[in-house]
Amino acid sequence: MAQIQEVFQRIEDNRKKLKDVQSVLKDALSTSQAYQEASEEAKRLNEKKKQIKRDIEGGFGSEITQVEDLKIDIESDKQLLTDMAITQMMKGENIGVSDTYENEYEPVFTVKFKKIS
Repeated sequence: MAQIQEVFQRIEDNRKKLKDVQSVLKDALSTSQAYQEASEEAKRLNEKKKQIKRDIEGGFGSEITQVEDLKIDIESDKQLLTDMAITQMMKGENIGVSDTYENEYEPVFTVKFKKIS
């Protein structure tokens, strides 16, 4: 099995290659007149869409506040669920939940590396 440092280095190398290729593609797109025109039109339409959305949402102040509160509640409960699942796993207990349609779910754990310096 490959050593963890070797795999990490391979990921770093591939990220660099990806960045280089994306840079070449970005340069090619920046020289295309058709792409530039389409991009400008997309920006204009996006701004129009945002303005329409702001106008409509202006009449729904309490609903917007409710949406924001619910998003915060969901994120807090997701963190609580994660903490509870890790605690149960460390105790050696089985972990699983089911939704209202009786679909079973099992936890999926991931590892991320964060630069420390």
